[in-house]
Amino acid sequence: MSCLIAAPCSGSGKTLVSLCLTSLARARGETIQPFKVGPDYLDPQLLGAVAGRPCRNLDPLLCGEDWVRRTYRWHGGRAGRVLVEGVMGLFDGRGAGSEGSSAAVAALLGLPVVLVVEASRQAGSLAALVRGFRDHGPPRVSLAGVVLNRVGSGRHQRLLAETLAAIEVPLLGVLPSHPSLELPSRHLGLLTPGELGDLEQRQRIWARLAEEHLDLTRLWPLLAPPTGPPDPQDPIRWCLQQARQETAASFDGAPRPVAIATDAAFHFRYPEAQELLEGCGLQPVPWSPLADAPLPPGCRGVVLPGGYPELHAGQLAASRRSLGALRAAAGAGLPIVAECGGLLLLGQDLEDGEGNAHPMAGLLPFGARRGPLSLGYRSALPAADGLLVRRGEHLCGHEFHRWQLIPRPPRGGELAMEEALWQLEGWGSPRRIEGWTGSNLHASWLHLHWAGCPAIPGRLAAAAASVVPPMNGVSCNPASGARPRPMNAGG
Repeated sequence: MSCLIAAPCSGSGKTLVSLCLTSLARARGETIQPFKVGPDYLDPQLLGAVAGRPCRNLDPLLCGEDWVRRTYRWHGGRAGRVLVEGVMGLFDGRGAGSEGSSAAVAALLGLPVVLVVEASRQAGSLAALVRGFRDHGPPRVSLAGVVLNRVGSGRHQRLLAETLAAIEVPLLGVLPSHPSLELPSRHLGLLTPGELGDLEQRQRIWARLAEEHLDLTRLWPLLAPPTGPPDPQDPIRWCLQQARQETAASFDGAPRPVAIATDAAFHFRYPEAQELLEGCGLQPVPWSPLADAPLPPGCRGVVLPGGYPELHAGQLAASRRSLGALRAAAGAGLPIVAECGGLLLLGQDLEDGEGNAHPMAGLLPFGARRGPLSLGYRSALPAADGLLVRRGEHLCGHEFHRWQLIPRPPRGGELAMEEALWQLEGWGSPRRIEGWTGSNLHASWLHLHWAGCPAIPGRLAAAAASVVPPMNGVSCNPASGARPRPMNAGG
């Protein structure tokens, strides 16, 4: 049975320990399946790049406990080693409680916890901290031991080791100060693997640090895959069966291309989104607005995931062919799904970090600029039947952004607004109406994991099957003058 690597709080070093162990597994020629608790996009990209296989999110709030169990057993059972990295602090969940926390996932899957503690300014107080996390609950956790980070000297290490021995908690290793363990970040988290030009070199160093500074005699057995017979059905097939009627109706055996924005500006998505679309007969095709690329031939829909468009606002504004293709796709009635950063591409203008405004696609009447952080789980109650969701459904999503929308007067050419998407509510977040919806539009700040609403990919596939793709050089030509047809929308 594998372990869950957790910490008292963010920034303690749990990602560093996870990367060191993952790098060591690859250096030893073993396969390793990484998992990440919670609604994270950036840590999984880094873990997946080092592991050589997609990192899977385990989030019972977004996807349900059954999905978490199935995903863990299915993917974990197909690797020689398994590692689960927690999120935030061990007991941090929705609001002030532990629902959806790393501790809750550890209890759900029966995983022991390795606690990573940043110990640079501690001595005997370490015992009170570790004892508190060991004994706190519910849910109660099984503490396998502690890895210490940022220990100042050999004397400091001996002092901390005695402190842990006094409360009978094993010391599983001590990460030293090292340049490779300093991971650069920005306002929403770590840099992406593509932005770390020395990732391969770092992996070699991380593997060596694991060999030299971690107690592998105790830690390596904690990376064992799940025991018992593997699940007979992969979680994607299981998920689609939950919405069998809509999924079956959407698939007639002919794959339909759907463009997914994929570049440095748009890369916040779960791997299951592509797998679910493929299971519904769609053919996801990467599309780069940053490269000013046209939509792929025969395109039947557009998916705009989250990311960092605000860091590339000037380049996006200069991508006239891509923006024109997006406007033409809206005019032709192609389904468009825009989430968080993808939503910003649909507005009239987007300010970069210096406050300079750059024109975007102009399909929705707002501008966007940096503002207060919006963060947390949200309950979503759809206000109308739309492209992806239906009135009366109850969904759970996650909001995480610093840019905020500024209403703008319509300039002409925007999608007509008649219906709001949904009502959002979360701990510390007042109830509000948010988003735009219609038969061919879903645009919102809210991140959804489609495994939590398995009808979504089938609904997108059905919408893609009902439209005629624009002809290359005509409808998708920015000079063609195509204008969006009216859709129900709101915000």
